[in-house]
Amino acid sequence: MAGNRVSGPARSAAPRAPVSSGRVSRSTGRARARHRGSIRQRGEESFEVRVFVGMNPATAKRDYVSRTVRGSHRDAEVELTKLLRQVDEGAIAPRAGTVGELVESWYRLREPDLSPPVVLNYRAIIDRHILPRWGNISLRRLRVADLDQWYATLRISGGARGQALSANSVRRVHAILHAALQQGVRWGLTTSNPADAASPPTIRRQQVTLTAKANDFARIIAKAAEVNRALPVFIRLALATGARRGELCALRWRDVDLGRGMIRISRTLVQSRDAVVEKDTKTHQIRNVSFDRTTGEVLAEYRDQVERACAEAEGELPDEAFVFSHEIDGQVPWRPNYVTLAFCRIRDDLGLTELRLHDLRHASASLMLANGIDVKTVSGRLGHAQTSTTLDVYAHMMDQADERAAESLGAALDGYSTSTGTWEVRESTAKVVQ
Repeated sequence: MAGNRVSGPARSAAPRAPVSSGRVSRSTGRARARHRGSIRQRGEESFEVRVFVGMNPATAKRDYVSRTVRGSHRDAEVELTKLLRQVDEGAIAPRAGTVGELVESWYRLREPDLSPPVVLNYRAIIDRHILPRWGNISLRRLRVADLDQWYATLRISGGARGQALSANSVRRVHAILHAALQQGVRWGLTTSNPADAASPPTIRRQQVTLTAKANDFARIIAKAAEVNRALPVFIRLALATGARRGELCALRWRDVDLGRGMIRISRTLVQSRDAVVEKDTKTHQIRNVSFDRTTGEVLAEYRDQVERACAEAEGELPDEAFVFSHEIDGQVPWRPNYVTLAFCRIRDDLGLTELRLHDLRHASASLMLANGIDVKTVSGRLGHAQTSTTLDVYAHMMDQADERAAESLGAALDGYSTSTGTWEVRESTAKVVQ
Protein backbone atom coordinates (compact mmCIF):
# COMPACT_ATOMS: atom_id res chain seq x y z
CA MET A 1 0.00 0.00 0.00
CA ALA A 2 1.06 3.53 -0.66
CA GLY A 3 2.69 5.21 2.28
CA ASN A 4 3.82 2.02 4.02
CA ARG A 5 7.46 1.95 5.10
CA VAL A 6 9.28 -1.06 3.65
CA SER A 7 12.50 -2.25 5.22
CA GLY A 8 13.21 -5.17 2.90
CA PRO A 9 11.89 -8.49 1.65
CA ALA A 10 10.16 -10.93 3.99
CA ARG A 11 12.60 -12.84 6.16
CA SER A 12 12.86 -16.61 5.79
CA ALA A 13 12.13 -18.76 8.82
CA ALA A 14 15.13 -20.95 7.98
CA PRO A 15 18.23 -20.33 10.11
CA ARG A 16 21.05 -18.40 8.45
CA ALA A 17 24.57 -19.73 8.18
CA PRO A 18 27.13 -18.11 10.47
CA VAL A 19 29.30 -15.37 8.99
CA SER A 20 32.89 -16.37 8.38
CA SER A 21 35.67 -14.19 9.75
CA GLY A 22 36.76 -11.33 7.48
CA ARG A 23 33.63 -11.32 5.32
CA VAL A 24 30.42 -9.32 5.57
CA SER A 25 27.20 -11.17 4.92
CA ARG A 26 24.56 -9.83 2.58
CA SER A 27 22.17 -9.41 5.51
CA THR A 28 24.77 -7.33 7.40
CA GLY A 29 25.28 -5.14 4.35
CA ARG A 30 21.54 -4.65 4.05
CA ALA A 31 21.34 -3.74 7.74
CA ARG A 32 23.98 -1.08 7.27
CA ALA A 33 22.18 0.18 4.20
CA ARG A 34 18.94 0.44 6.18
CA HIS A 35 20.82 2.36 8.89
CA ARG A 36 22.07 4.98 6.41
CA GLY A 37 19.13 4.90 4.05
CA SER A 38 15.59 3.73 3.58
CA ILE A 39 13.11 2.56 0.97
CA ARG A 40 9.53 3.79 1.12
CA GLN A 41 6.79 2.44 -1.10
CA ARG A 42 4.80 5.26 -2.62
CA GLY A 43 2.65 3.42 -5.14
CA GLU A 44 2.03 0.01 -6.63
CA GLU A 45 5.33 0.09 -8.54
CA SER A 46 6.87 3.26 -7.12
CA PHE A 47 9.46 3.56 -4.36
CA GLU A 48 11.29 6.47 -2.71
CA VAL A 49 14.93 5.78 -1.87
CA ARG A 50 16.39 8.09 0.79
CA VAL A 51 20.03 8.20 1.93
CA PHE A 52 21.75 10.17 4.72
CA VAL A 53 24.47 12.35 3.17
CA GLY A 54 25.93 14.01 6.26
CA MET A 55 25.63 17.04 8.51
CA ASN A 56 25.41 20.32 6.66
CA PRO A 57 28.04 22.65 8.26
CA ALA A 58 26.14 25.73 7.12
CA THR A 59 22.82 24.74 8.71
CA ALA A 60 23.96 22.21 11.35
CA LYS A 61 21.17 19.92 10.12
CA ARG A 62 21.13 16.39 8.67
CA ASP A 63 21.09 16.29 4.88
CA TYR A 64 19.50 13.55 2.78
CA VAL A 65 19.29 12.75 -0.90
CA SER A 66 16.29 10.93 -2.33
CA ARG A 67 15.34 9.24 -5.63
CA THR A 68 12.08 7.90 -7.00
CA VAL A 69 12.32 4.41 -8.50
CA ARG A 70 9.70 2.95 -10.86
CA GLY A 71 9.74 -0.82 -10.71
CA SER A 72 10.15 -3.54 -8.15
CA HIS A 73 11.47 -3.47 -4.62
CA ARG A 74 14.61 -5.12 -5.97
CA ASP A 75 15.12 -2.16 -8.30
CA ALA A 76 14.83 0.16 -5.30
CA GLU A 77 17.47 -1.82 -3.43
CA VAL A 78 19.83 -1.51 -6.38
CA GLU A 79 19.28 2.27 -6.42
CA LEU A 80 19.88 2.44 -2.65
CA THR A 81 23.21 0.65 -3.04
CA LYS A 82 24.16 2.99 -5.87
CA LEU A 83 23.39 6.12 -3.86
CA LEU A 84 25.33 4.82 -0.84
CA ARG A 85 28.34 4.19 -3.05
CA GLN A 86 28.13 7.71 -4.50
CA VAL A 87 28.00 9.22 -1.00
CA ASP A 88 30.99 7.14 0.10
CA GLU A 89 32.97 8.25 -2.96
CA GLY A 90 32.12 11.91 -2.40
CA ALA A 91 30.09 12.24 -5.58
CA ILE A 92 27.13 13.36 -3.45
CA ALA A 93 27.75 15.86 -0.66
CA PRO A 94 25.50 17.79 1.72
CA ARG A 95 23.36 20.23 -0.19
CA ALA A 96 24.89 23.61 -0.85
CA GLY A 97 22.08 25.52 0.83
CA THR A 98 21.55 29.25 0.44
CA VAL A 99 23.98 32.13 0.53
CA GLY A 100 22.22 33.40 3.64
CA GLU A 101 22.70 30.12 5.51
CA LEU A 102 26.38 30.08 4.65
CA VAL A 103 26.97 33.72 5.61
CA GLU A 104 25.25 33.23 8.98
CA SER A 105 27.30 30.09 9.70
CA TRP A 106 30.52 31.88 8.73
CA TYR A 107 29.57 34.81 10.97
CA ARG A 108 28.96 32.51 13.96
CA LEU A 109 32.35 30.94 13.33
CA ARG A 110 34.19 34.28 13.22
CA GLU A 111 32.29 36.28 15.85
CA PRO A 112 34.23 35.05 18.94
CA ASP A 113 37.51 36.31 17.44
CA LEU A 114 36.25 39.76 16.42
CA SER A 115 36.39 42.95 18.45
CA PRO A 116 33.04 44.52 19.44
CA PRO A 117 33.23 47.35 16.84
CA VAL A 118 34.05 44.86 14.08
CA VAL A 119 31.17 42.61 15.17
CA LEU A 120 28.77 45.55 14.86
CA ASN A 121 30.20 46.50 11.48
CA TYR A 122 30.00 42.95 10.07
CA ARG A 123 26.46 42.47 11.40
CA ALA A 124 25.31 45.74 9.85
CA ILE A 125 26.79 44.87 6.44
CA ILE A 126 25.25 41.40 6.49
CA ASP A 127 21.80 42.66 7.49
CA ARG A 128 21.70 45.76 5.30
CA HIS A 129 23.29 44.48 2.11
CA ILE A 130 24.05 40.77 1.83
CA LEU A 131 20.96 39.06 3.24
CA PRO A 132 18.34 41.24 1.49
CA ARG A 133 19.89 40.47 -1.91
CA TRP A 134 21.35 36.98 -1.56
CA GLY A 135 19.80 35.47 1.58
CA ASN A 136 17.45 33.06 -0.23
CA ILE A 137 19.61 32.43 -3.28
CA SER A 138 21.10 28.95 -3.64
CA LEU A 139 24.88 28.85 -3.52
CA ARG A 140 24.93 26.96 -6.80
CA ARG A 141 23.02 29.78 -8.51
CA LEU A 142 25.46 32.51 -7.51
CA ARG A 143 27.27 33.88 -10.58
CA VAL A 144 30.17 36.28 -11.07
CA ALA A 145 28.15 38.49 -13.42
CA ASP A 146 25.40 38.83 -10.80
CA LEU A 147 27.91 39.96 -8.21
CA ASP A 148 29.42 42.56 -10.54
CA GLN A 149 26.00 43.98 -11.36
CA TRP A 150 25.19 44.10 -7.65
CA TYR A 151 28.40 46.00 -6.86
CA ALA A 152 27.52 48.53 -9.54
CA THR A 153 24.03 48.95 -8.05
CA LEU A 154 25.48 49.47 -4.57
CA ARG A 155 27.76 52.20 -5.89
CA ILE A 156 24.74 54.05 -7.30
CA SER A 157 22.04 53.52 -4.68
CA GLY A 158 23.29 51.18 -1.95
CA GLY A 159 23.62 53.79 0.78
CA ALA A 160 21.13 55.18 3.27
CA ARG A 161 17.91 56.46 1.67
CA GLY A 162 19.04 55.24 -1.74
CA GLN A 163 22.18 57.35 -1.86
CA ALA A 164 25.44 56.23 -3.42
CA LEU A 165 27.70 53.88 -1.50
CA SER A 166 31.42 54.69 -1.51
CA ALA A 167 33.93 52.41 -3.20
CA ASN A 168 35.47 51.65 0.21
CA SER A 169 32.08 50.57 1.60
CA VAL A 170 31.34 48.33 -1.39
CA ARG A 171 34.78 46.80 -1.02
CA ARG A 172 34.02 45.94 2.62
CA VAL A 173 30.75 44.28 1.57
CA HIS A 174 32.69 42.27 -1.01
CA ALA A 175 35.31 41.25 1.56
CA ILE A 176 32.72 39.75 3.92
CA LEU A 177 30.87 37.90 1.17
CA HIS A 178 34.15 36.63 -0.28
CA ALA A 179 35.28 35.31 3.12
CA ALA A 180 31.99 33.51 3.68
CA LEU A 181 32.06 31.91 0.22
CA GLN A 182 35.66 30.83 0.75
CA GLN A 183 34.58 29.08 3.93
CA GLY A 184 31.88 27.35 1.90
CA VAL A 185 34.58 26.00 -0.41
CA ARG A 186 36.53 24.67 2.59
CA TRP A 187 33.39 23.05 3.95
CA GLY A 188 32.71 21.38 0.60
CA LEU A 189 29.39 23.17 0.07
CA THR A 190 30.54 24.67 -3.22
CA THR A 191 33.40 23.88 -5.55
CA SER A 192 34.38 27.48 -6.29
CA ASN A 193 34.15 31.00 -4.94
CA PRO A 194 32.42 33.31 -7.45
CA ALA A 195 33.72 36.36 -5.57
CA ASP A 196 37.27 35.37 -6.59
CA ALA A 197 36.57 36.44 -10.16
CA ALA A 198 34.25 39.35 -9.32
CA SER A 199 35.26 42.97 -9.88
CA PRO A 200 34.51 45.13 -6.84
CA PRO A 201 35.37 48.83 -7.22
CA THR A 202 39.01 49.81 -6.96
CA ILE A 203 39.80 51.88 -3.90
CA ARG A 204 42.49 54.46 -3.48
CA ARG A 205 43.81 55.06 -0.01
CA GLN A 206 42.91 58.57 1.01
CA GLN A 207 45.86 60.78 1.79
CA VAL A 208 45.73 62.82 4.95
CA THR A 209 45.37 66.57 4.59
CA LEU A 210 45.47 68.65 7.75
CA THR A 211 44.25 72.23 7.79
CA ALA A 212 44.87 72.76 11.50
CA LYS A 213 47.96 74.70 12.60
CA ALA A 214 50.24 74.16 15.57
CA ASN A 215 48.55 77.02 17.38
CA ASP A 216 45.19 75.28 17.02
CA PHE A 217 46.46 72.26 18.95
CA ALA A 218 47.87 74.55 21.64
CA ARG A 219 44.43 76.16 21.99
CA ILE A 220 42.78 72.75 22.30
CA ILE A 221 45.18 71.68 25.06
CA ALA A 222 44.56 74.91 26.95
CA LYS A 223 40.79 74.51 26.61
CA ALA A 224 40.98 70.87 27.70
CA ALA A 225 42.50 71.95 31.01
CA GLU A 226 39.14 73.54 31.82
CA VAL A 227 37.46 70.11 31.58
CA ASN A 228 39.69 68.07 33.90
CA ARG A 229 43.37 67.70 34.73
CA ALA A 230 43.85 64.55 32.65
CA LEU A 231 42.41 65.57 29.29
CA PRO A 232 45.19 68.02 28.29
CA VAL A 233 47.73 65.33 29.21
CA PHE A 234 45.93 62.84 26.97
CA ILE A 235 45.92 65.25 24.02
CA ARG A 236 49.57 66.20 24.55
CA LEU A 237 50.60 62.54 24.71
CA ALA A 238 48.59 61.73 21.58
CA LEU A 239 50.41 64.46 19.67
CA ALA A 240 53.82 63.52 21.09
CA THR A 241 53.57 59.78 20.37
CA GLY A 242 51.02 59.38 17.56
CA ALA A 243 49.33 56.62 19.59
CA ARG A 244 45.77 55.57 18.80
CA ARG A 245 42.86 56.57 21.03
CA GLY A 246 42.27 53.05 22.35
CA GLU A 247 45.99 52.52 22.99
CA LEU A 248 46.20 55.56 25.26
CA CYS A 249 42.98 54.60 27.07
CA ALA A 250 44.55 51.19 27.80
CA LEU A 251 47.83 52.71 29.06
CA ARG A 252 48.73 51.81 32.65
CA TRP A 253 51.30 53.48 34.87
CA ARG A 254 53.48 50.39 34.67
CA ASP A 255 53.79 51.18 30.94
CA VAL A 256 55.15 54.69 31.56
CA ASP A 257 58.92 55.06 32.09
CA LEU A 258 59.44 58.66 33.13
CA GLY A 259 63.16 58.11 33.62
CA ARG A 260 63.76 56.97 30.04
CA GLY A 261 61.03 59.16 28.56
CA MET A 262 59.13 56.25 27.01
CA ILE A 263 55.76 54.51 27.00
CA ARG A 264 55.15 50.86 26.25
CA ILE A 265 52.09 50.25 24.05
CA SER A 266 50.90 46.66 24.30
CA ARG A 267 47.11 46.82 24.64
CA THR A 268 44.13 48.75 23.33
CA LEU A 269 40.54 49.35 24.39
CA VAL A 270 37.65 48.87 21.99
CA GLN A 271 34.12 49.94 22.76
CA SER A 272 30.81 48.52 21.58
CA ARG A 273 27.34 49.72 22.44
CA ASP A 274 27.38 48.26 25.93
CA ALA A 275 30.91 47.10 26.71
CA VAL A 276 34.58 48.06 26.71
CA VAL A 277 37.05 45.28 25.92
CA GLU A 278 40.81 45.30 26.43
CA LYS A 279 42.71 43.42 23.74
CA ASP A 280 45.90 43.28 21.70
CA THR A 281 46.85 46.27 19.61
CA LYS A 282 45.54 46.57 16.07
CA THR A 283 48.65 44.92 14.61
CA HIS A 284 49.11 42.53 17.59
CA GLN A 285 52.53 44.07 18.24
CA ILE A 286 54.14 45.67 21.29
CA ARG A 287 56.12 48.86 20.72
CA ASN A 288 58.07 51.38 22.79
CA VAL A 289 57.57 55.03 21.89
CA SER A 290 59.74 57.82 23.25
CA PHE A 291 58.41 61.24 24.17
CA ASP A 292 60.07 64.64 24.51
CA ARG A 293 61.30 66.25 27.73
CA THR A 294 58.39 68.68 28.07
CA THR A 295 55.83 65.90 27.65
CA GLY A 296 57.74 63.94 30.31
CA GLU A 297 57.46 66.89 32.69
CA VAL A 298 53.73 67.15 32.01
CA LEU A 299 53.31 63.43 32.72
CA ALA A 300 55.38 63.59 35.89
CA GLU A 301 53.35 66.51 37.23
CA TYR A 302 50.12 64.72 36.38
CA ARG A 303 51.27 61.57 38.20
CA ASP A 304 52.12 63.64 41.29
CA GLN A 305 48.58 65.03 41.24
CA VAL A 306 47.08 61.55 40.97
CA GLU A 307 49.27 60.20 43.77
CA ARG A 308 48.32 63.11 46.06
CA ALA A 309 44.64 62.44 45.37
CA CYS A 310 45.15 58.76 46.30
CA ALA A 311 46.98 59.75 49.49
CA GLU A 312 44.16 62.10 50.48
CA ALA A 313 41.80 59.14 50.09
CA GLU A 314 44.17 57.09 52.30
CA GLY A 315 45.22 54.87 49.43
CA GLU A 316 48.14 54.25 47.09
CA LEU A 317 48.40 54.36 43.32
CA PRO A 318 49.15 50.84 42.05
CA ASP A 319 51.29 50.24 38.97
CA GLU A 320 48.30 48.42 37.47
CA ALA A 321 46.25 51.62 37.55
CA PHE A 322 45.17 53.14 34.25
CA VAL A 323 46.82 56.44 33.42
CA PHE A 324 43.53 57.97 32.33
CA SER A 325 40.68 57.17 34.69
CA HIS A 326 37.83 58.93 36.47
CA GLU A 327 38.53 56.79 39.54
CA ILE A 328 41.03 57.92 42.18
CA ASP A 329 42.78 54.53 42.19
CA GLY A 330 42.72 54.26 38.38
CA GLN A 331 41.01 50.87 38.33
CA VAL A 332 38.55 51.78 35.57
CA PRO A 333 39.89 53.29 32.31
CA TRP A 334 38.33 56.04 30.29
CA ARG A 335 35.92 54.83 27.68
CA PRO A 336 37.30 55.62 24.20
CA ASN A 337 34.02 57.27 23.24
CA TYR A 338 34.27 59.60 26.23
CA VAL A 339 37.54 61.00 24.90
CA THR A 340 36.05 61.55 21.45
CA LEU A 341 33.00 63.31 22.89
CA ALA A 342 35.08 65.56 25.15
CA PHE A 343 37.44 66.43 22.29
CA CYS A 344 34.58 67.25 19.91
CA ARG A 345 32.99 69.60 22.43
CA ILE A 346 36.24 71.49 22.85
CA ARG A 347 36.83 71.56 19.11
CA ASP A 348 33.36 72.93 18.45
CA ASP A 349 33.74 75.61 21.13
CA LEU A 350 36.92 76.78 19.40
CA GLY A 351 35.35 76.74 15.93
CA LEU A 352 37.62 73.92 14.68
CA THR A 353 34.70 71.80 13.53
CA GLU A 354 36.66 69.95 10.81
CA LEU A 355 39.24 68.58 13.25
CA ARG A 356 38.88 64.99 14.51
CA LEU A 357 40.48 63.28 17.49
CA HIS A 358 42.27 60.90 15.11
CA ASP A 359 43.85 63.94 13.45
CA LEU A 360 46.16 64.22 16.47
CA ARG A 361 47.78 61.02 15.23
CA HIS A 362 47.98 62.37 11.70
CA ALA A 363 49.46 65.62 12.97
CA SER A 364 52.16 63.71 14.84
CA ALA A 365 53.09 61.72 11.74
CA SER A 366 53.02 64.76 9.46
CA LEU A 367 55.29 66.78 11.75
CA MET A 368 57.82 63.95 11.94
CA LEU A 369 57.93 63.48 8.18
CA ALA A 370 58.03 67.23 7.50
CA ASN A 371 61.07 67.50 9.74
CA GLY A 372 62.97 64.79 7.94
CA ILE A 373 62.36 61.76 10.20
CA ASP A 374 62.79 58.59 8.15
CA VAL A 375 59.70 56.61 7.19
CA LYS A 376 60.76 53.47 9.06
CA THR A 377 60.99 55.35 12.35
CA VAL A 378 57.66 57.08 11.77
CA SER A 379 56.00 53.79 10.86
CA GLY A 380 57.37 52.14 13.99
CA ARG A 381 56.12 54.92 16.26
CA LEU A 382 52.66 54.79 14.70
CA GLY A 383 52.45 51.01 15.02
CA HIS A 384 51.91 50.36 11.33
CA ALA A 385 52.39 46.73 10.35
CA GLN A 386 54.31 47.77 7.23
CA THR A 387 56.10 50.92 6.14
CA SER A 388 54.08 50.79 2.93
CA THR A 389 51.02 51.77 4.96
CA THR A 390 52.80 54.90 6.15
CA LEU A 391 53.89 55.71 2.61
CA ASP A 392 50.35 55.27 1.25
CA VAL A 393 48.73 57.49 3.88
CA TYR A 394 51.39 60.21 3.96
CA ALA A 395 52.63 60.14 0.38
CA HIS A 396 52.19 63.90 0.02
CA MET A 397 54.70 64.41 2.84
CA MET A 398 57.22 62.40 0.83
CA ASP A 399 57.05 65.09 -1.86
CA GLN A 400 58.30 67.65 0.63
CA ALA A 401 61.13 65.34 1.65
CA ASP A 402 61.98 64.88 -2.02
CA GLU A 403 62.18 68.66 -2.47
CA ARG A 404 64.54 68.95 0.50
CA ALA A 405 66.70 66.18 -0.94
CA ALA A 406 66.89 67.99 -4.28
CA GLU A 407 67.96 71.22 -2.54
CA SER A 408 70.64 69.41 -0.56
CA LEU A 409 72.00 67.69 -3.67
CA GLY A 410 71.92 70.96 -5.57
CA ALA A 411 73.94 72.70 -2.88
CA ALA A 412 76.51 69.93 -2.96
CA LEU A 413 76.74 69.97 -6.75
CA ASP A 414 77.25 73.73 -6.73
CA GLY A 415 80.37 73.18 -4.66
CA TYR A 416 82.11 70.97 -7.25
CA SER A 417 85.15 72.53 -8.94
CA THR A 418 85.78 71.32 -12.47
CA SER A 419 89.32 72.78 -12.45
CA THR A 420 90.51 70.99 -9.31
CA GLY A 421 88.10 68.06 -9.34
CA THR A 422 87.34 68.58 -5.66
CA TRP A 423 84.22 69.36 -3.63
CA GLU A 424 83.71 72.52 -1.65
CA VAL A 425 81.26 71.94 1.18
CA ARG A 426 78.46 74.49 1.11
CA GLU A 427 75.51 74.95 3.41
CA SER A 428 72.24 73.57 2.10
CA THR A 429 69.52 76.02 1.22
CA ALA A 430 66.83 73.44 2.05
CA LYS A 431 64.21 74.62 4.49
CA VAL A 432 62.90 72.61 7.39
CA VAL A 433 59.21 72.91 8.13
CA GLN A 434 58.66 73.95 11.75
